[in-house]
Amino acid sequence: MSVTIYHNPRCTKSRQTLELLQENGADPKIVEYLTAPPSAAELKKILAMLGMTPAQLLRKKDADEAGIDATQSDDALIAAMVANPIVIERPIVVTGGQARIGRPPECVLEIL
Repeated sequence: MSVTIYHNPRCTKSRQTLELLQENGADPKIVEYLTAPPSAAELKKILAMLGMTPAQLLRKKDADEAGIDATQSDDALIAAMVANPIVIERPIVVTGGQARIGRPPECVLEIL
């Protein structure tokens, strides 16, 4: 089974989630989303797998600092996330048509 983690190596929770995946036998594809952000289409798929709206996936403090208004339309928020990937909540693990945010890291075990 293919596992992908949208990862920020500077984030403690992201590092913990990656370690947990590896401890549980996963060899995830690591996407450092700050340098290789998902496209709008990819982000829409991830949101659908998470069962979340774009506003729910925003890191509020980072969005405020980037001047992103969380009340914008979904398409506008997705475009803002692609342009400013630091505002995307992390880490996100995707496998088998499902996704989870690793906060806490153990949440990702539900989909392995």
